[in-house]
Amino acid sequence: MRQMAGRASTFFPIVRLLLQAVGVVLALIASNLSQATPSAAILVYHRFGPQVADSMTTRTDVFVAQLAELHRAGYTIVPLATVVDGLAGHVPLPPKAVAITVDDGHRTVYSDLLPIIRREQLPVTLFIYPSAISNASYAMSWAQLQELLATGNVSIQSHTYWHPDLRIERRRLDVDAYRRFVHDQLEKPRRVLRYRLGVDADYLAWPFGIHDAELEAAAKTVGYRAAFTLGERHATPHDSPFALPRYMIVDGRGVSGLIHSLQAGERSAAGALP
Repeated sequence: MRQMAGRASTFFPIVRLLLQAVGVVLALIASNLSQATPSAAILVYHRFGPQVADSMTTRTDVFVAQLAELHRAGYTIVPLATVVDGLAGHVPLPPKAVAITVDDGHRTVYSDLLPIIRREQLPVTLFIYPSAISNASYAMSWAQLQELLATGNVSIQSHTYWHPDLRIERRRLDVDAYRRFVHDQLEKPRRVLRYRLGVDADYLAWPFGIHDAELEAAAKTVGYRAAFTLGERHATPHDSPFALPRYMIVDGRGVSGLIHSLQAGERSAAGALP
């Protein structure tokens, strides 16, 4: 009996040490995985309103319900700059990070979204094409954009100068003319936004999500730090910083549909990274 007790007194401390070592290794693996697999969901909206006016409208009450469910499900809404810098490894990117972007500069951003931005202190990035501002009947004015900027929660960035379909322009123009056209569409909005709003637009949203290696190189040459396209998935460090995917959000996505899409995107991003 004494011999068995002696063996037990030697055996159990060894087991405890082994279990502790395994626990440390598993914790390190989990820590390394979380650090090695940053990803974020970038959402893109277009228009808001009490009813669905067209295919790109999201009802305002649906948007509010989506925000509430994102918070309940543990997502953190962060500025787009946090996502860009986090994917580049410059700042920590919180788990379940979500950035909200809105394209085109539609007047409902001012009438319907601005009150929510103020109430929720919601970080939002607007991608606008300056040719429409204070000109098109559907668009905001420069004064309204100034008011949005004054909230401290809104970043205003470039969506080219007049939102062309670059595939059509490539077919229509010769090589040199096309390159000049692309340069003007990328450079002019930066110049106008600096003059009108005093902002340095260093992000670009590709119209219709159209991009290629030549366009990405042109955006970098003009001075953009990042550009955004479309894609039903999370952005990860494996993506080109000039082709970061965004989830297109329309009213039909709803609340549960949004959460389902983001959960699928998280799983896919985690599986795609080492």
